[in-house]
Amino acid sequence: MTRAEILDTGQRWVRSARITIDAPASEIFDVIRRPSMHSRFDGSGTVQGSVRGPERLELGSRFGMAMRIKVPYTMTNEVVEFEPDRLIAWRHIGRHRWRYELEPISDTETLVTETFDGSTAVYPPALKIINAYDNNEKAAAVTLVRLKQLVESGSV
Repeated sequence: MTRAEILDTGQRWVRSARITIDAPASEIFDVIRRPSMHSRFDGSGTVQGSVRGPERLELGSRFGMAMRIKVPYTMTNEVVEFEPDRLIAWRHIGRHRWRYELEPISDTETLVTETFDGSTAVYPPALKIINAYDNNEKAAAVTLVRLKQLVESGSV
């Protein structure tokens, strides 16, 4: 059974997980930067689909996602960190970030880290009330396993 590793970030408001994917960083990055793919690898169960925005994200891109936590809603995100094939992060109105960092191990293998960064939130302690830190840590681990399966299956 494939599992992602939960990382000890040493930071109260930051949670991360990582996994090795048998694919080049550019191939993995291309999947992550396409909002239309997010519901296929989301491990939280909240991302339902892309509703508006560019086909491929870049720094400053704004994109809307159909979401569901008990009831359906739409969330608009903005890409706030971007380095092609290496780093992408976005945030929504709450200002906390979801970040993906890709580190090539070889031409065909990449270490991928997903981070939920609540330190950038409007009020980081508020996220603890809704259990966002623990929930996003678990979701990141599941997301990375799903991303690995999606990319390695060649069905993207």
